[in-house]
Parts: sequence; structure tokens; C-alpha cells
Amino acid sequence: MDDKRAILIERIKNVIIEAIHYSDEALKVNFSDYLSEKLHYDYTYLANLFSEVEGTTIEHFIIKHKIERVKELLVYDQLSLTEISYRLHYSSVAHLSNQFKKVTGLTPTFFKHLKHKRLMGLEDV
Repeated sequence: MDDKRAILIERIKNVIIEAIHYSDEALKVNFSDYLSEKLHYDYTYLANLFSEVEGTTIEHFIIKHKIERVKELLVYDQLSLTEISYRLHYSSVAHLSNQFKKVTGLTPTFFKHLKHKRLMGLEDV
């Protein structure tokens, strides 16, 4: 029984990570519907199982990975914050910025500024 649960948890994580980190396509549905469709389980069951086993919610896992992806895209410096927010399905740049600050303690702009300073070897400036 535990092996089946562990496998399903890994599948949940993999579906989320793939959608956030490795797909440039916009999801046509919200994550709960997407997970249910991909894994063929009711979302409530998936969410309860995930929380029970992982000690965190699927939503927090998604947010964590979205913010990691935002950081990557900011470092690459090829997309504007507006483009990043659209690509990662935020309702607005403000929503992305607020969530980014809540998770990292930094604004996206300040994070980007720090990365530029580090890349230029100017940490002490």
C-alpha cells in the first residue's frame, strides 16, 4: 500500500515540475483539473494524500516551484516580468511580485539586481 502511495506522490511531483519547468505551453485548465486529468484520480484524493505524506499542500509545492522558475527566468534575463507572469499563469505582475516577495523576502527586481551584481563580481558594491 505504501509503495503505491509513494509512487503516486512522485507522479504528482513530476507532473507539476514538468508543467512548470519544462513546458512553455500555457495550461488550458487550472492545476487541480490538470493533475486529475493526467493522473486519473479525483483532485481531493490527490491533495489529501499529498498533504498527509509530504506535510505540505500541493498548492505550496506548486508555488515553490513557480518561484524557482521565476528565479531562473530572471537570471536568464530574456523575458520581462510581464512575460514571465503570463508564462507561469499569474493573474498579474503584482500577484507574481507579491508571491515572490512572500517566498524569497525579495522583490523580483531586487533579486535580478543582486544576480547582476554577482555576475559582474561586484558583491561588495
